[in-house]
Amino acid sequence: MPHQQRDRAPQRKDQIMSKKIGFVGLGTMGLPMAVNLNKAGFEVIGYDAFEGSREKARAAGVTVAETLKEVAEKSDDAIVSMVRDYAQNVEVILGDDGLLSANPKDVTIIVMSTLDPDTMNELGAQVEEKGNVKLIAAAVSGGATGAQAGTLSIMASGAEDVVTAARPYFDAVGSNTFYYGSKPGNSQAAKLVNNLVLGINMNAVAEGLKFGAQYNLPEAELLNLFKVSTGDSWVARNWDSVSEWTAETALAVLLKDLKAAHLKGLEHNVAMPFNALSSTLLFDSMGQEKPQAK
Repeated sequence: MPHQQRDRAPQRKDQIMSKKIGFVGLGTMGLPMAVNLNKAGFEVIGYDAFEGSREKARAAGVTVAETLKEVAEKSDDAIVSMVRDYAQNVEVILGDDGLLSANPKDVTIIVMSTLDPDTMNELGAQVEEKGNVKLIAAAVSGGATGAQAGTLSIMASGAEDVVTAARPYFDAVGSNTFYYGSKPGNSQAAKLVNNLVLGINMNAVAEGLKFGAQYNLPEAELLNLFKVSTGDSWVARNWDSVSEWTAETALAVLLKDLKAAHLKGLEHNVAMPFNALSSTLLFDSMGQEKPQAK
């Protein structure tokens, strides 16, 4: 399945067969994605472990289930997992009270979390061994602003026919869908590649602005220069929001991905010195202190 860009013409709700789609993880990214699925005409059956997140989802018009089992029972053919990490996905999907405890049939679980490529493959194998379900991965890029606007980039992998069948869901939350082959972990590898480039670019823009400040060059004008010259990048064009990333939120997530890419590079003997340097200097370049390890 080649890269496809969503038709920007708005879809009417009556143009889509109303389906119930499960959605687990209604946080900063998950909630706006669930809302956009609702807007596209799907009925979202949402769940989050935190009551505060469930309350926000209800206020946004999302139908909230009381248990994961209820999500699985009410979903027609797909359930999205947008929780934080591998351990949470295992608990949500394979736990004693997880999605598979409902013994769903002919359901696709779409993992949109960012995981390590190998653990994603392992999760896919475990899930498909346990029940009559299929699993595909669909990591996303675009941050909270992209989730809210419905313009995420989606890196999908898994059985091609299953990924193709999930396209209406991807179109509801994103502008571009890319297909990376049959292994679920390939989606996660693509996300690491993207964030590796992001991390390097963030260091470059931050370092350039720091140098310019020594000569009292207006930051806004430097950013305007980048946007129309060879210094252009997504980071430069979105510096207003990127510069607000904190050590407790997006910077910590990015650092996790840079480290994961570095470790995979060592494992496969792929030299990535710029990634290693960027992960080491990320917090300093962004003018923040690295959180102390707990």
